[in-house]
Amino acid sequence: MQITMSRRELVRGLAAGTIVPFTVSACATNPDTGRRQLMLVSPDQLAKLSLSAWREIKAETPVTDDPALNGQLRRVGARISRAANRANEHWEYAVFDTDEKNAFVMPGGKVGFYRGIMEFSENDDQIAAVMGHETGHVVARHAAERYSEQTAAGLGLQLANVALGQRNSRYNQEIAAILGAGVQFGIILPFSRKHELEADKLGVDYMHRAGYDVRQAVRLWERMAAADERRQPELLSTHPSPRTRVQALEAYIRQKGYA
Repeated sequence: MQITMSRRELVRGLAAGTIVPFTVSACATNPDTGRRQLMLVSPDQLAKLSLSAWREIKAETPVTDDPALNGQLRRVGARISRAANRANEHWEYAVFDTDEKNAFVMPGGKVGFYRGIMEFSENDDQIAAVMGHETGHVVARHAAERYSEQTAAGLGLQLANVALGQRNSRYNQEIAAILGAGVQFGIILPFSRKHELEADKLGVDYMHRAGYDVRQAVRLWERMAAADERRQPELLSTHPSPRTRVQALEAYIRQKGYA
């Protein structure tokens, strides 16, 4: 079940006590992961937002027309999308002409790879690791789930601040700050790290089905760890550290008997 109301309507519903049980009224089971997810936004709403953001990024960031890079991205992308049972969906790929070692996916099949990550990857298998990971985000509906969790957390803080405002306490600001930190480090950031690790596992599944060497996913993150010496502590990051990802991937590959 999905809720398609505005943020103001959600706040009113919470205040009236009609939308308190988020986990009951707005949860759905993802058929690909088997996990129940909080969904406060419809796929159509998110797809429209993603299309707008995609157009904006392409307008602001140079896109390379290098035939080798674009050909590699589309070739690997086609194999991974088939392995994820998403071949019939419309996928659009772009290689952005910057040195950034990154890639992203948006609902609606908009996939952006930066030239930096393409050149950093040693072979198609490592590109497939990144592509599998990004496709995993789409299949697992992580964007919608993250949006929903952050919306719910924000609404909870708003209600807490309203309640604090009705109390005559000299410590209201300090309490509100502690609540905000608790949501940030206890819910939002760990939740994002969980998404990343889940997408890594899904990506390995797609690599295996597509005939790629899953050990290259480990190799890619080992190289990323060596190149990422100044990374902020994992507690303060939305992404797990490369070393955490290496350990999780190795354990998952052994568990599945992929290598």
